[in-house]
Amino acid sequence: MMTLQTKIRLKMNSSQVLYFTLSAYLDISLCTYCIFMIILMIYTVIIGCNVVLIVVICVNRSLHEPMYLFLCSLFVNELYGSTGLFPFLLIQILSDVHTVSAPLCFLQIFCLYTYGSVEFTNLAVMSYDRYVAICHPLQYKAIMSQRRIVCLISVIWLPPFLAVSVTTFLTSSLQLCGNVNNDIYCNNHSIIKLACSEPRVNNIYELVMTFLTVCVPVSVILYTYMRILKVCFSGSKQTRQKAVSTCTPHLASLLNFSFGVSFEVIQSRFNMNNVSRILRILLSLYFLTCQPLFNPVLYGLNLSKIRDTCKRLILQSVRKF
Repeated sequence: MMTLQTKIRLKMNSSQVLYFTLSAYLDISLCTYCIFMIILMIYTVIIGCNVVLIVVICVNRSLHEPMYLFLCSLFVNELYGSTGLFPFLLIQILSDVHTVSAPLCFLQIFCLYTYGSVEFTNLAVMSYDRYVAICHPLQYKAIMSQRRIVCLISVIWLPPFLAVSVTTFLTSSLQLCGNVNNDIYCNNHSIIKLACSEPRVNNIYELVMTFLTVCVPVSVILYTYMRILKVCFSGSKQTRQKAVSTCTPHLASLLNFSFGVSFEVIQSRFNMNNVSRILRILLSLYFLTCQPLFNPVLYGLNLSKIRDTCKRLILQSVRKF
């Protein structure tokens, strides 16, 4: 606990907080390069898998359907989110002093929070697309027009970016009484805890933003799947098979991401000192690492159109050589 005198001194010097110290890093001097190579390989695989699927969807006209365009948006977001973390993580692993400048820290907060918000919104739009395809198959083309698709993709990206921009601005405007971030990357809530006074505006806005960017998309997903299940139970075997084949990857992706986000929220707001430090680090990286790896493999293997297109492109490439 800081003494009153220390707190007053820090408050006087709060405008001079030019960098943050990341205190969660362990002493890994014996296996620094090994961990660096593992993380670099993971990042390389993430880039490779997501870029391949984005290119496959973009260059094949047969995949220019709403479901695959929303998938393409999802893969772009995986690249965006992982790029907000992995280069930073690689630099920190090789560094002896784990510090980050304040502007770069706030930039990372912006990137990672927009990634999470876009992910939930993207999954909500995909569930709406599946709802229309399964519950209103005859009107699907009329409902999912090009104009509607553009509008939905705008909804996926623009509101999260605007909402997180305000969050980042509010946090960067706080008067801070410390510069130690108890994480391995910049976390908005960890910086809010360093505020010299109670950040009521930030806390209220965070609650509102969480409701809009997490609760609203999740509510849309729950509603659409209730309707899909109702149609499946009363529909034909073919309808049930279609629902299972297209909805299973989406549900698996949603559950995987929700688990990672839930732990990160719990860890940032509650005392986790009883949990192993290594386990806390691994779980805090879970939703930023597993989702970008999980989604390309999941959709690439389960959706026959993508799988068949990838096989055809690989065979064509082999024949050329």
